[in-house]
Amino acid sequence: MKFSPHWPALSLSLLLVGGAAFAADGSTKNVPASAAHGQIQLRPGHAAIASANFHATNAGLEVLAKGGNAFDAAIAVASTLSVVEPESSGMGGGFMAVLHRAKDGHDFFIDAREAAPAAVDSKDYLNADGTPNRDASLKGPLSSGIPGEPAGLVLLSKRYGRLPLSASLAPAIRIARDGFQPDARLREAIADERKNLQRWPASAAKYLTDGKPPADGATWRDPDQAHTWELIATHGDDGFYRGETADKLIAAVHAAGGRWTLADLAAYKAKERTPIIVNYHGFRIITAPPPSSGGVAIAEILNILSGFDLTKLDEPHRVHFIIEAMRRAFRDHNDYLGDPDFVKMPLDMLLSPFYADGLRQSILPDKATPSSMLPAAEAAEPGMHTTHFSIIDADGNMVAITSTVNYVLGSTFVASGTGVLLNDEMDDFALVPNEPNVYGLLGSVANAPKGGKRMLSSMSPSIVIGADRTAVIGSPGGSTIITQVLEGILAFVDGESAQQIAAHKRFHHQYMPDEVDVEEGTFDPATSDALTKMGYNLKPRESWGFMNVVTWNRKTNKLDAASDPRRPSGLGKVQ
Repeated sequence: MKFSPHWPALSLSLLLVGGAAFAADGSTKNVPASAAHGQIQLRPGHAAIASANFHATNAGLEVLAKGGNAFDAAIAVASTLSVVEPESSGMGGGFMAVLHRAKDGHDFFIDAREAAPAAVDSKDYLNADGTPNRDASLKGPLSSGIPGEPAGLVLLSKRYGRLPLSASLAPAIRIARDGFQPDARLREAIADERKNLQRWPASAAKYLTDGKPPADGATWRDPDQAHTWELIATHGDDGFYRGETADKLIAAVHAAGGRWTLADLAAYKAKERTPIIVNYHGFRIITAPPPSSGGVAIAEILNILSGFDLTKLDEPHRVHFIIEAMRRAFRDHNDYLGDPDFVKMPLDMLLSPFYADGLRQSILPDKATPSSMLPAAEAAEPGMHTTHFSIIDADGNMVAITSTVNYVLGSTFVASGTGVLLNDEMDDFALVPNEPNVYGLLGSVANAPKGGKRMLSSMSPSIVIGADRTAVIGSPGGSTIITQVLEGILAFVDGESAQQIAAHKRFHHQYMPDEVDVEEGTFDPATSDALTKMGYNLKPRESWGFMNVVTWNRKTNKLDAASDPRRPSGLGKVQ
């Protein structure tokens, strides 16, 4: 990796470029009845992408300009983020995707979540006294699950893309080879993790120069990652999970004490699953199924809230009912959910409106319910550093992808000769039942580690379709992903724009600890006082996710794209 101080400065702005609308293509499946009578546009005729980095957004638009669809553009965005935003996602991590194909109304979900190696041993993650060893679960190859992103992108290209995989990966390969200017967020992440990066020679070589992070204005090149993407472009899955890259990954992991095998890599498959669909006050929400916990929790919360008209409540009571719904959903999240290929989950119960009715009845009208007072769920025996992007293309195909390496710069371990920064997703397992992970989430035996099993995730990519408005939405943020996406959905239902949704002030409750995290400015003093009197412990929180939203008004045929204003490196762009 080489740096140069002479890279030209690039300005960042929200760029809106209008496009002509085309006639509807006649497809009416899964579209509100009014659309079939010509009142609603079925095809926008132009495209919009919102991602966390302008290089990635522009890569997606480049692929669309070559004739690609939203699914090809998603491959370009994800692979470019691997190069320019490694603190949040990358080829050494995984993703979850909620997608909509316009020509037949097909809604589908791709599970490219990481998986535990066959030789996983919970004892590796324990201190001598039986407490969690956070260094083992967060740093180095023991913390890493088998990556899913390469397989997920290959699957997306094969089944749904329009262009060759090599065309969709071309921007990422070019940027990795030619170089780019690291933004302040990446430089700060490298500075924060410098001591951990120095523990492994390949990590230090990739991210540090003379032991220091890249300077402002330097050029960063990553030829090893470019080569690995080229192998994937040429050979598909075999370019990563077998052959040259696989051999290098296993050699590096074993040399540093990890437990991966060539068989683990060869056995990994991205999976297509049925998304969760819930209706809320006339809107159809398509969201992520397990091994995401987010979709189940969002659906459960919305089912509870469907019994209230939130628009007729004063602000303290509106927030009160939302928090209580969050509390109950996270209680179930902790105890019931896991990898559906390993754990039998009572999803019919959790997603039932009748179950939600019972939970709603347990909410007191003017008083917080202490989490300790809720009955324990009886489970069957068995990043803030993530990224999200949203896409709608000219045909109306939609992509909501949340991708992650878990914590800042994942495990901080780079496999020599590959450019692959490994994730630290093993911490998302319940390595010690009922002990919190790095995000404070509890877990049960349903999310205990086992070879080949996928760890539970909070990733909640979602698509929201109303009578005449559509949104593609998601966010990073660890355990707050679920509540941030929920609040984004509620804001969209209330009529807010993409920019308003991305900027919306946020609050969060996750059952335990029994406190409400609140962003500064979310509540006025009167609301804060009223909530405190109801029994809520309000706790200021500075760190929130990086939401990226695309909306489509199908009456006016207007697309809008917005990146979270809390961070300046993102770009929402309409083409």
